[in-house]
Amino acid sequence: MITQTIRKALDIKPSGRSSDYITPSFIHGCLFKCGYCYMRRNKPEGISIATNTDEILQTIYNHAQTLGVKIPNQTHENLWTYDISCNEDFALHAKYHDWEKIFDFFTQSDLPIMGTFATKYVNDKLLDYNPDKKIRIRFSLMPQSLSDILEPNTSLISERIEAINDFYYAGYDVHINFSPIIIIPGAKSLYEDLFKKIDYYVDDKIKNDILAECIMLTHNKGMHEYNLEHNPEVEELLWNPEVQEDKTSSYGSKNIRYKWQLKNRYISDFVKLHDEIIPWNKIRYIF
Repeated sequence: MITQTIRKALDIKPSGRSSDYITPSFIHGCLFKCGYCYMRRNKPEGISIATNTDEILQTIYNHAQTLGVKIPNQTHENLWTYDISCNEDFALHAKYHDWEKIFDFFTQSDLPIMGTFATKYVNDKLLDYNPDKKIRIRFSLMPQSLSDILEPNTSLISERIEAINDFYYAGYDVHINFSPIIIIPGAKSLYEDLFKKIDYYVDDKIKNDILAECIMLTHNKGMHEYNLEHNPEVEELLWNPEVQEDKTSSYGSKNIRYKWQLKNRYISDFVKLHDEIIPWNKIRYIF
């Protein structure tokens, strides 16, 4: 179900990882049905489209005016970064957005700001727009065999990898979003194959500009129960109490994550393998 609403929650939230800040939602919900997505817990079906785009953009502008000169950090050296798609997939839903207006807001701004979003969808229509590196697109990647089960109807992983070159040369700032990183028997060989594909397809001339963010799997008991009812196959990959523990997120949600002792080892192993194959792909952060 697709509905329209006036977005009343206009808070700008700090992030510090994928971006400096998170904007109010232009769309709430997602038309994809990814088995691990926290949005499925909050809005299992459909999307809610904000009709007050101009008001949201004005809120971002007012906030950005208070920031001053950008303090260099892992999000960007010169620009304050705003995640415009925390609660949706912006590329998938572009036809429901006034997306060019949103992009124009950042590309034509007199303030040192940029927009950013992660996506599992290659939307070639966005290639007709040159954002002059003031829009960052983060292609979410995982082994295809996992994506087949967890991310039905999303763009193939190979399509996302091949799109890195296209979007970079079209004027986008392009990063990779390894998320969620899932540890199962045989994971090392799956990720080794993924890294080799990335190394093969990404143009050598742009490799040093393609950075990465890495996020280990976070799950939730409520989502576990939902999946057991609607799609139990995904829980064979997501639910493993022997290596998971309860964890309260920074926003107060009760989640399930890998036990911290094991997680530290998983992270070390992932980074080691990653850096052996694609050392040019600098990891911005991993947790």
